[in-house]
Amino acid sequence: MSVDHTTVRRIAHLARIALDEADVPQMGEELNAILTFVEQLNEVDVEGVEPMSSVVPMRLRLRDDAVTEGGNVAAVIGNAPRSEDGFFVVPKVVE
Repeated sequence: MSVDHTTVRRIAHLARIALDEADVPQMGEELNAILTFVEQLNEVDVEGVEPMSSVVPMRLRLRDDAVTEGGNVAAVIGNAPRSEDGFFVVPKVVE
């Protein structure tokens, strides 16, 4: 698969990246190099290889489902920078 200049401009637009017209050819070359590498990965024989979440064999550490002192509101919010009526007070992030 080859990425042309029109596709590079469209990808930049969709990703909301300001891309100068002079940078379009170089970006096209870089995207084509990435796609070539991905095509090489598709040629690797993975028959019989199990999916994994880590390169190091690991077992999940499980803990008992036990009731804790989570109901103690004063202890839970005691270290919070700000609290009000038993709730955390956080800065507003949406106008």
